[in-house]
Amino acid sequence: MANKTVIRQVNEHVGETVVIGSWLNNKRSSGKIQFLQLRDGTGYIQAVVVKSEVSEETWNAAKSLTQESSLYVTGVIREEPRSQSGYEMTVTELEIIHLTENYPITPKEHGVDFLMDHRHLWLRSQKQRAIMVIRAEIIRAIQEFFDQNNFTLVDPPILTPTSAEGTTNLFHTKYFDEDAYLTQSGQLYMEAAAMALGKVYSFGPTFRAEKSKTRRHLIEFWMIEPEMAFTDHEESLVVQEQFVTHVVQSVLKNCRAELEAVGRDISKLESIQAPFPRITYDEAIEFLHSKDFDIPWGEDFGAPHETAIAEQYDKPVFITHYPAGIKAFYMKPDPNRPEVVLCADMIAPEGYGEIIGGSQRIDDPELMEARFKEHELSPETYQWYLDLRKYGSVPHSGFGLGLERTVAWICGLDHVRETIPFPRMLYRLYP
Repeated sequence: MANKTVIRQVNEHVGETVVIGSWLNNKRSSGKIQFLQLRDGTGYIQAVVVKSEVSEETWNAAKSLTQESSLYVTGVIREEPRSQSGYEMTVTELEIIHLTENYPITPKEHGVDFLMDHRHLWLRSQKQRAIMVIRAEIIRAIQEFFDQNNFTLVDPPILTPTSAEGTTNLFHTKYFDEDAYLTQSGQLYMEAAAMALGKVYSFGPTFRAEKSKTRRHLIEFWMIEPEMAFTDHEESLVVQEQFVTHVVQSVLKNCRAELEAVGRDISKLESIQAPFPRITYDEAIEFLHSKDFDIPWGEDFGAPHETAIAEQYDKPVFITHYPAGIKAFYMKPDPNRPEVVLCADMIAPEGYGEIIGGSQRIDDPELMEARFKEHELSPETYQWYLDLRKYGSVPHSGFGLGLERTVAWICGLDHVRETIPFPRMLYRLYP
């Protein structure tokens, strides 16, 4: 009886007869030879059926196969330099599991709405599979970086009594008799965890109810949010650039074939090495004015502004020291210039916008109370957050990385909808 294997591991079975459970991706015939393009989720391989070398039953079964039919294929693995994978399979027999009829996604062009309505099937395509493999590698590399740097994974709640940033763009629900919201960030809870564990990070879903339809926005997305005790703004920036460098280099090392499958210009990723350039908000405003952007000091940057700045660099760039008035209440003011805060946004190159936002946090209880009043935040709701400053306050910093924007940038995708298996966007909750 032949051993079962998967396509990714056929290099271990050259000259052997194996069984592979697979789906038919495509096929073509040349008279007395049929070429089956098979996929099994781990990769792709061409299986060759030669009429004179198989039974009539096997030949006819191969002939009857339709796109996305499922089957067990038995055959001999051999090296084939002309093949994309470097290997081919010579079929000895096959067993049809299920013959598919009228598979809706054919090799022809389909509109985006059609593909999104069939997302459960679109995931099977070569490019979409490659994106999911790269996403998985990014997640693995993220966890590896934090594990290697002595961070502890902590899971904040998804249901919260209030917002992290004082915004109203939240999904409201009832928590028995109380009002509750789907989290937009785990950051406040991670600050509490950092006071217990030193260096922590969370990795979980977040939700934003703003009605945005840009190519950079999802309603449900995943955030990685580290917090670090005894860490100032400058030290945090060093962690961020080392972190992003590690993730990009890991993808380059482990997902070369997938990057090629999505058509990524790999040379643009190879230049991503720390340190990253830094400019202040003031310098960014000055640059934008030189490019004829009409943006006053004190206004936040939009996508066109971020893209114009990013075009000056071939790696991510930090924009630091934003005005306090356009940033969250918990960000620490610059001691030398209180109207700006010790914060930074990391802007990805090639027009992908902000992938990280971070800051040093306020550690003075009196200043934090003043911020509560300025932002009209309920002292009762946030009392526990103030306690972090009252009982052993320390300098601490943190940041948040949006997973889907990072996947879009590393894959070179036009829209974040392809970066997550089942995207939740404005007006899309199916499938």
